[in-house]
Order: sequence, then C-alpha cells, then structure tokens
Amino acid sequence: MDDGEIRQAMTALETYNQQLESLGRQVQILRASMDDAVRARETLKALKDAEAGDDVLLPIGASSFVNVKISDDTRVITNVGSRVSVEKTIDEALAYTVETGDECSSMLNTAIATMRDIEALVNEVTAAVQDEYRNRQMTH
Repeated sequence: MDDGEIRQAMTALETYNQQLESLGRQVQILRASMDDAVRARETLKALKDAEAGDDVLLPIGASSFVNVKISDDTRVITNVGSRVSVEKTIDEALAYTVETGDECSSMLNTAIATMRDIEALVNEVTAAVQDEYRNRQMTH
C-alpha cells in the first residue's frame, strides 16, 4: 500500500463513519416510530374491545392519560403523511398502524443490515491500514 492508497483508505473510513452516524440516527427515528405504532395499535385494540358507554383511559403521550367515554361510532383521525389526516374507523386505523409498524420494521432491519455491512468494511479497511503501518515499522 503506497501513501496515496493509505490516504484513500483513511478518506473511505471517514465516509463510512459518517454513513454509520447517519444510519444510527435513522435507526433511532425508526425505533421511535415503531414504538409509537405499537402504542397506537394497543390503544386502538383497547378501543375496539370497548363497548359504547365504557370509560377508558386513553394515552395522550408523555405518560399521560385522559379518561374518555366510548361512543356508538368511535372514529379515529389518522395522520397519513405530509400533514394530511383522515378520518377512519377503528378497524381501518388499526390496519393502518399495523401496516405502518411493518414498514418501519422492514426499514429498521434494512438500516441495521446496512450498518453491519459498513461496520465490516470499516473493520476490513482499518485492519489493512494497521497492517501496512506495522509492515512499515518493521522495514524501517
């Protein structure tokens, strides 16, 4: 490995580390989105199982709940992206949260797999650079 190749390897390592940081942020966001989808799914299941007139505690976030009375036709306002919300039945909203959770899970798995691939490249390049430095020290 000549000096130019070592510089290229170091540049590649910097790029890989930046990609890992970016993917790490994506993983955090996706995990938070999955957690949100799971909470919504569990809340919707509880609402679906409730009878008209039942009192239920509805989570509103930040470990806070509000006591609500279930009506005959409970509707859910669901954000479907780009600041657009639509009214859905509980079943429709439940199906949507399951789909959203599945999409987040798939994207999370892809991001984690990509991180593992990049980490393997980082380890490979780091080992090659370290070997080259050791070889240079032995010959000098």
